[in-house]
Amino acid sequence: MNQNTPTIWWVRRDLRLTDNPTLNAALDAGGSVLPVFIWDDLEESLGAAPKWRLGEALKAFGAALEAKGSRLLLRRGDALEVLREISAETGARQVFWSRLYTPDPQHRDTQIKASLKSDGIEAASYPGFLLFEPWTVKTKTGGFYKVYSPMWRAVRDLDVGTATPAPKQLPAPELWPRSASLDSFQTAIAMNRGAEIVAPYANIGEAAALDRLSVFSDSAIADYNAHRDIPSIDGTSRLSENLALGEISPRTCWHAGHRAMIAGATGAETFLKELVWREFAYHLTHHTPHILTSNWRPEWDGFSWDTDPQNPRAIAWRQGRTGVPFVDAAMREMYVTGRMHNRGRMIVASYLTKHLLCHWRIGQKWFEDCLIDWDPASNAMGWQWAAGSGPDAAPYFRVFNPETQLDKFDPKRAYVHRWIAEGQASPPKEALSYFDAIPRSWQLSATDPYPNPIVSAAEGRKRALNAYENRSF
Repeated sequence: MNQNTPTIWWVRRDLRLTDNPTLNAALDAGGSVLPVFIWDDLEESLGAAPKWRLGEALKAFGAALEAKGSRLLLRRGDALEVLREISAETGARQVFWSRLYTPDPQHRDTQIKASLKSDGIEAASYPGFLLFEPWTVKTKTGGFYKVYSPMWRAVRDLDVGTATPAPKQLPAPELWPRSASLDSFQTAIAMNRGAEIVAPYANIGEAAALDRLSVFSDSAIADYNAHRDIPSIDGTSRLSENLALGEISPRTCWHAGHRAMIAGATGAETFLKELVWREFAYHLTHHTPHILTSNWRPEWDGFSWDTDPQNPRAIAWRQGRTGVPFVDAAMREMYVTGRMHNRGRMIVASYLTKHLLCHWRIGQKWFEDCLIDWDPASNAMGWQWAAGSGPDAAPYFRVFNPETQLDKFDPKRAYVHRWIAEGQASPPKEALSYFDAIPRSWQLSATDPYPNPIVSAAEGRKRALNAYENRSF
């Protein structure tokens, strides 16, 4: 290649310079590197919070590239047409990208690869979003894993490879093609006033992600086993939003956890298991993509969940007004921070699908709109796990009691008081921020009385067990 001929690096969910196999391949190709992000229909279809968070990530990544002597080229339109346009404008004969593992982007990428190759342009995809390519992890009989624990045992001692450092500089093309403005993507429109509330809680960009991992692996990881289920304390890595956008690589996280484990941090192995739980979600998504949209266990197709997202109970759940403090606190945390503690996710999912007998798809779609760390595979698997229709699911008769769970994991009600303003003489800022973040159409106020439970823990359990025991499968 001529040293001025660019390789197009089609940036997607790999918004980082450290440990990026696609970037490394582009550098190894010689010539300049042209980072391109394309706002196509798949990006436009994102929910409000993920779309806003992606916009903030692109802003941070653009600045990181500029510090390396490069820039992020932005374009809107059909991805294949845009790549062809840029190739024609710059003379680029190579397009590289990092793989994604859900059906829609895979279908798009397969078509693009074939089309570019027919144009005489080299098109290549690379790993980096996961620790292991889903098709490489196999059972002893050559199949795929349907249960998490044996998959963990199969991969825990595998070599994930060395994490590579960020390049000192990126070779830039002599002339840059035109670029759209990030503002033209209107990434914050759907968030409305919620963006301003969530922004202080977001951890945006590669540098922030690496700092967070460093702090976690030096301190909180030691007590991860004991503290990760306590929603009132900072006991988790909080790296999910960064992993979802590729602002940090799972391999970087894995090595940090492994070093901590060798150093004697008792919670480090559990952290590694959580990384593999994410892998398990994508392993299943690759092999059984219907997990994203329908019951993983088809025998649940006949279960009589309420599928109406506008039924009063589903509305109360969305508003964080069920009258069940653990459920409501977790929902309100999501509106203010864009995230939800993992213990809270289990409680709100169990309550919606079991106590209220609403279809898990109602919750899945709502999280897709509200979480800045939204991940399609993890979100789908988590909801199906809670509902009982998915892999490794809790048995149908295991119905989380939100009252006893609160006594166990928030005995002093620190979490509840942080997020629920009603009934407090001087509510904290976080609890009041909920009323600024939610849609005005909800017409809710901190002076409203806190509601009685729409379905009590005991009543909900009884209804759920009766429905399950009389199911038609």
